[in-house]
Amino acid sequence: MSTYIAEAIGTLILILLGNGAVANVLLGKTKGQNSGWIVITTGWGLAVTIAVYSVGRISGAHINPAVTIGLASIGAFSWQEVPGYVLAQMIGGFLGAILVWLAYLPHWSETLDPQLKLGVFCNAPAIRKPFRNFLTEVIATALLIFGVLAIAANAQELTTPGDVDLSRVFSLSLQPLLVGFLVWSIGISLGGPTGYAINPARDLAPRIAHAILPIPGKGSSDWNYSWIPVMAPICGGIMGAMAYELVGF
Repeated sequence: MSTYIAEAIGTLILILLGNGAVANVLLGKTKGQNSGWIVITTGWGLAVTIAVYSVGRISGAHINPAVTIGLASIGAFSWQEVPGYVLAQMIGGFLGAILVWLAYLPHWSETLDPQLKLGVFCNAPAIRKPFRNFLTEVIATALLIFGVLAIAANAQELTTPGDVDLSRVFSLSLQPLLVGFLVWSIGISLGGPTGYAINPARDLAPRIAHAILPIPGKGSSDWNYSWIPVMAPICGGIMGAMAYELVGF
């Protein structure tokens, strides 16, 4: 159970800090209102870093069903544990979204546009073209999983017996930070078309929270689009993991 609890806590931290950054930029009368895309992408990169540092030694800090399923697809994670991890990630994402709602409670009524309120919880495309939106999320998530596997492999390379190089400890301690940089880079480079969900628990769990929570003037939860940030990252995660296996690094 400790690994499942860790996944829930890690995903909660991810959503609290990541969606919190989005809320700070989008909601009315916040200190960070209109501070822009760089603040959002930086917030998500730091959110991933803190979440991975927090629970990585316990559960591996997947904090993302696309990571869990992608690793399982290449035999790097047990399929038997996949349902428990995914459920824990969804619970953590839901609770994290509720905490963001509570933290910004006075600002929902100060925000007139329901799309901005929805954007705090989940993703919407800049240009609504389902196939192209799906493709963007597949590419971004494939890069995420490929990059995570590469970062992990570099750390493992430094754990050979007898290796006393100080860079071993340094590199291992930087591994979560490098994953955060990877997510930051993906957001800056590939986040424009869809908002880069790259994580079903990051989109679906907060979207459910948006549908349930009493938010004044919140509008629709956009369920017509909701399948893309779920299915595309899963497909991309599998493709990224298999691509890494294929190149044989």
